[in-house]
Amino acid sequence: MQIIPAIDLIDGKCVRLTEGDYQQKTIYNENPLEIAQLFEDAGIQRLHLVDLDGAKAGKIINYKVLETIAKHTNLLIDFGGGVKTNEDVQSIFDAGAYFVSVGSIAVKNKELFVSWIQKFGANRILLGADVREEKIAIHGWLENTNLSIIDFLEEYSQAGVTQVFCTDISKDGKLQGVSADLYRKIRTNFPDLQLIASGGVSNIADLYELEAIGCQGVIVGKALYENRISLAELQHFEKKNDDINSR
Repeated sequence: MQIIPAIDLIDGKCVRLTEGDYQQKTIYNENPLEIAQLFEDAGIQRLHLVDLDGAKAGKIINYKVLETIAKHTNLLIDFGGGVKTNEDVQSIFDAGAYFVSVGSIAVKNKELFVSWIQKFGANRILLGADVREEKIAIHGWLENTNLSIIDFLEEYSQAGVTQVFCTDISKDGKLQGVSADLYRKIRTNFPDLQLIASGGVSNIADLYELEAIGCQGVIVGKALYENRISLAELQHFEKKNDDINSR
């Protein structure tokens, strides 16, 4: 299982929200590059970079932060927030991201999203599934839908999606534990889908639980920033990945 630290961006700064509420914002660092370099120095290989300004505005805003982190680290970056057009996807790749994370467009415009999978490859497009009570939410978690997570993933697994990150919004930023039952249900229904869990990680035990469920990755945010989990503790997972990759 791969550990993927998160950097969420508002006004170019590293922040965390609670339950996706823009009014419940904590600024952790005004220089996201410093945080990204700390992660890389600790052996982390991937980064989840979210343009919260872009998600709210419906257009990408924090390009420059992506460019800066990509230029000054070797992290494999997935970037999302405000992605709406072919030009957006291409510009994100041009700015140095390895993956593009897409949520709202996958709900609003299936044809366009599937065209990105076909053009750029399923290994480069990461489907974001943000849920409240197992129903999809979009536009920076500000708009709820009646679409169930299982139906949503069924539709897109048939359309060629191979990897998804799923965030339980009710857990996000609260440090109260992960939605283990939700991830077990997804793993049971879609055993071939690469599942990245997100939301609620509070301590190292949560990571071991997600690994046991069979998640391929986990996004960790507030638990790192609040020192509930140390970067040193994460090296166990990175070492296992290195051992597997070297075989």
